[in-house]
Amino acid sequence: MISGRTLTIAAKEIRAFLSSPGFYIISFVSSALYGGLYYIQLMGFSKNLSESVMRPGVPKEALNIQTSVFMQHLGVLNLMLLLIVPAFSMRLLSEEKKNRTFDLLMTSPVSSLDIVLGKFMAMCAVISIFMAIAISYPLLTTTFATVHWPSFFLSFGAILALGYLYSAIDLFCSSLTESVFISFVISLLLNIFIWFVASGSQMVDSNLGRQIFEHISLGNHLGELVNGTVRTSSVVYIVSLLVLFVFLAERVIESSRWRST
Repeated sequence: MISGRTLTIAAKEIRAFLSSPGFYIISFVSSALYGGLYYIQLMGFSKNLSESVMRPGVPKEALNIQTSVFMQHLGVLNLMLLLIVPAFSMRLLSEEKKNRTFDLLMTSPVSSLDIVLGKFMAMCAVISIFMAIAISYPLLTTTFATVHWPSFFLSFGAILALGYLYSAIDLFCSSLTESVFISFVISLLLNIFIWFVASGSQMVDSNLGRQIFEHISLGNHLGELVNGTVRTSSVVYIVSLLVLFVFLAERVIESSRWRST
């Protein structure tokens, strides 16, 4: 059950984001990149359609807007979220520790869970804004293209869930240090690391070891969702990973509370 204290912290953080010039600068730059890259992808798709009339040998994937345009757009979104989420989350706890306002939180009548959930919810709200901007381009395209809506929304929903997962991971990283820069670097490295866990399967000889590495690979689970395949194991894995890092962040804050008493 989300308490009123949690919502108060979330509202405070959202107001801080919306009053920050950096938020609008990153939003503008992101929108420009989204628009420019999406236009290039769309023009490439249009060119393939034109060439398919004169050259029947064009691969079917190149003539499918879902795979040739939307999937590429999702790849761009993932790369941007890798940078955007650490840039915003690095200040959530690290900056408070640096400015000594974290001590006020520790002595206020709020629990560690209230603090973590409030800041996590604020990050989710920010990520949702960025995703709303990003999805607006493909939605405009659907006015003149045939789209399989379940796959469309499932794909973008998977990337949105990925953004929430990055938020949980990076919030944990922000709880570890009072240095904003170190928090950003750790967050970025950890975000990248979870994508390359599957490469460890090439370093083990046993089938069991390879299966374990492949199972804990975020890329394998997310790839199924983006491609329109919903598996309970993939959903449970992503949710479990998110809950784990929220729990770890809460434990770090709670340990800080005990040390300050």
